[in-house]
Amino acid sequence: MHVMITRKLLASLAFSFLFMASAVAQGKLAEEADDAFKKGFYFNAIELYKKAYTVEKKASTKAELIFKVGESYRALGDAQQAAVWYEKANKAQYTDPITYLYIGHMQKQEGKYAEAIASYNRFKEKKPGDARADASIAECQQAQAWKDSPTRYSVDPEVLLNTPQYDFTPAFADKKNETVVYTSTRPGATGTETDQIVGESFSDLFTSSRDRLGKWSEPTKLPIAINTPGNEGAPVFNAKRTMMYFTRCPMEKKKVYGCDIWVSKKVGNNYAEPVKLALRPDKNDTITIGHPALDKDETMMVFASDMKWPGHKGGKDLYMVKLNKDGMPTGAPVNLGEVNTAKDEMFPFLRHDGSLYFASNGHPGMGGMDIFHAEKSGDTWTALENMKSPINSASDDFGIAFDGDTDRGFFTSNRPGGKGQDDIWRFYMPDLVFGLQGTAYDKATGQPLPGAKISVVGTNGSNFSAITDDNGGFTFIENGKDRYIKENTTYSILAEKEGYLVVKDQVTTVGLQESTTFVKEYFLVPAAKGGVVNLPSVIYDVDKFDLLQASKDSLEIAYQTLVDNPTLVVELRSHTDARATRTYKGGNKELSQLRAQSCVNYLIQRGIDPARLVPVGRGADEPVITMDVIKKMATKEEQEAAHQRNRRTDLKVLSYDHVPKAN
Repeated sequence: MHVMITRKLLASLAFSFLFMASAVAQGKLAEEADDAFKKGFYFNAIELYKKAYTVEKKASTKAELIFKVGESYRALGDAQQAAVWYEKANKAQYTDPITYLYIGHMQKQEGKYAEAIASYNRFKEKKPGDARADASIAECQQAQAWKDSPTRYSVDPEVLLNTPQYDFTPAFADKKNETVVYTSTRPGATGTETDQIVGESFSDLFTSSRDRLGKWSEPTKLPIAINTPGNEGAPVFNAKRTMMYFTRCPMEKKKVYGCDIWVSKKVGNNYAEPVKLALRPDKNDTITIGHPALDKDETMMVFASDMKWPGHKGGKDLYMVKLNKDGMPTGAPVNLGEVNTAKDEMFPFLRHDGSLYFASNGHPGMGGMDIFHAEKSGDTWTALENMKSPINSASDDFGIAFDGDTDRGFFTSNRPGGKGQDDIWRFYMPDLVFGLQGTAYDKATGQPLPGAKISVVGTNGSNFSAITDDNGGFTFIENGKDRYIKENTTYSILAEKEGYLVVKDQVTTVGLQESTTFVKEYFLVPAAKGGVVNLPSVIYDVDKFDLLQASKDSLEIAYQTLVDNPTLVVELRSHTDARATRTYKGGNKELSQLRAQSCVNYLIQRGIDPARLVPVGRGADEPVITMDVIKKMATKEEQEAAHQRNRRTDLKVLSYDHVPKAN
């Protein structure tokens, strides 16, 4: 059958039982329509069913004819018209509630997920035990989520290759991947007959090349050795671009033949007379075989077929067969197993790493045919994954072809935004764009800090810096034709200015899947010689100087400040409140000195050079709030809070003269 060329026939095998099971008496026109449908001539079937409807008198038969028009549109892939006719069937009292399920399917293929869910729920009401409704609802919810959170791919129609007719499944035909061969039903195709399936010309193979600016030449038809009055399409080339495999489906007015894979040797721009590959398991000439794909070593071919070979799951399955050194099949085809479903798997493509891409309407998807990816694992493919939006859509998406090892290439879709029926779309993975910008501030005043140096070092070996402007701002975005911040890199950032403690930070693009500009604010602490840097409260038990765990946590800032400022020498000063201690002869002075020493000892244990630390116990000599003020406070709570502010630890900057020891 012609199904191996145009994806409009993908569901043909699924429909026949609906007509065979019909118990309604049929007139001559209806019988002709059924016959056309069974042969896959859906375009003709629609016209015949409509004519049969106009002369039919019986209401139940008219309702069934309306339903069959909907089925024909569904087989053609016209979701909008199919839904219209299913709705008409319901209004005409068609008795089978399957119409609600199919209306949901058609709404799903138009991307109307909320409406589709409502239709599936109506089907559930009428057939509560049918699991298809819940499965379809789940698919709609997943599809909406994929649509709302698309992958990084960008897609656009390849306008110069498309026409209002069917244009699909391009393959790269030269080593530079600047020439493609693809399938089209555009005017000028070989033969004068009209395809009774879709009402278009039969498909031929056309070629086009792009220039240095990426503009495609006017497509030209391949020679008569390749194109016939029947259908040709779905090509693939070997690595040397010296052999082209393609699908051919001969067809006559009232006889349906199967499809086969053919191969032609290519010399320059000329093609030799093609040879049919021997893949049929028997002499059944209605079996469909097509959509060839080659692995990088050209030792294996994957193809699609509806032949009932061992392992066949239903509809059209993917098979693989070994190739000899001449590129011809050897041995029996093998079904790809779990890749296949009871519906259709078609249009395979093999990347250089062995991963498999194919189209399916049997795995959970976004609407019509979706493109899937599977990883090679031994002799099988696993880890099946939907390519999601925007590669996939609610419409039919299939026939992906990658440009070598890159993340760009082509696929085919009948989604809105194209020029005609099926259109060729290009896809590419945009570069991730990263930037770093921000502002430096004086922490004491909160004002922007001009003249600060922002230094950045990347794990990729990059090293760059900038001085903050009059507004304290800095920016690392574009670096000539390049960019400062790159993918999969971690950057260490240092903000510094004389008379201030440095601030260290880090950003990373490792694992990021979206373009990002990091926006930072750095508050530099004034710390000129003689200046004081306050630290969080260091907690002690009453009249004790031993460090608690909470005390050590508070000292983390002191430790990090000394690490970040390796030339800094400080007094580590401990202050008490003015209330007397009875434990120490030296009073609060002695207690505060012991506490300061405990802090210094801890920092030395953490690796800070003792030469950088001077412990000083200030006792109650330098209160933040004097006792006179405290005594005038109204409540004990206010007084205790004031004493707490006086009990503190700080750093006094002595110098920036320390010379770190060489490692």
